[in-house]
Amino acid sequence: MINRIKQWIVRARSLQKINYSLARGGASSALRTIDNCNPASWEFSGFSQNGEDGIIDVLLRHVRNPNRYFVEIGTSDGLENNTSWLALVRRYSGLCIEGNPLKNDCHRNVFTPLNYGLRFLSLFVDGRSIDRLRKESRVLDPDVFSLDIDGNDFHIAKLLLDAGFRPRIFVVEYNSAFGPQQSVTIPFRDDFRIGASPAERLYYGCSIMGWRSLFQGLGYRFVTVDQNGVNGFFVDPSAFGPDFLEAIQGLDFAENSSQLSEHSAGWSMQSTFISGRPLLTIE
Repeated sequence: MINRIKQWIVRARSLQKINYSLARGGASSALRTIDNCNPASWEFSGFSQNGEDGIIDVLLRHVRNPNRYFVEIGTSDGLENNTSWLALVRRYSGLCIEGNPLKNDCHRNVFTPLNYGLRFLSLFVDGRSIDRLRKESRVLDPDVFSLDIDGNDFHIAKLLLDAGFRPRIFVVEYNSAFGPQQSVTIPFRDDFRIGASPAERLYYGCSIMGWRSLFQGLGYRFVTVDQNGVNGFFVDPSAFGPDFLEAIQGLDFAENSSQLSEHSAGWSMQSTFISGRPLLTIE
């Protein structure tokens, strides 16, 4: 009985947060004046932490022959990520992957009645689980693929792309503490966990230039980063009209606003906090 009450409370709180996110997204999206050349004008936030919902929304309007499917790795409980707006507003089907089984269960229990096209997978993604992801995903070329695991992101993305995934839109988190020019990532570690101290929390992931090196080497096109300096957006040019892509004047780099606030220092100072930690150069 107690467990059922707890589940009811969690569900009630989750639905309250969903209602808030839907209202926020509806209001902020309506306030936009979209300029197809300026991705900053596309941004709005419903479920996303920053303006990712809006950037994805505009890019999807220009995808040719959409399959209306997404994959996200790092969905948490579904209340704050890059694909819940697609699932609940755009009615996309998708594969939601989360390493924490409790958060995955919460996501499944709340979202399944709201969209039966969603599947939920509790999985810590590493090199050994890529084949399973291929089998679980309905398509290898989803309209949207979002990756945010605060660690081995670069290595997992490379494994996915090498395994045949070819998303139309690929959204990845970058670490602005590495600056706008370094093309680097942390070395792969199976047991990597982001640190607890403020300085240790700056050691994760991949620089924006590292991501650009990877994706552009595979024929993708860089579009922009969001204004709060968290995610980079890449697209498969074959899925879009060339006139649309050629006209875009995106933002090449932005400071992570959360890290800037926490450390009261920009990326050049933040980089000194993690100097001496091992990094891999991405050619």
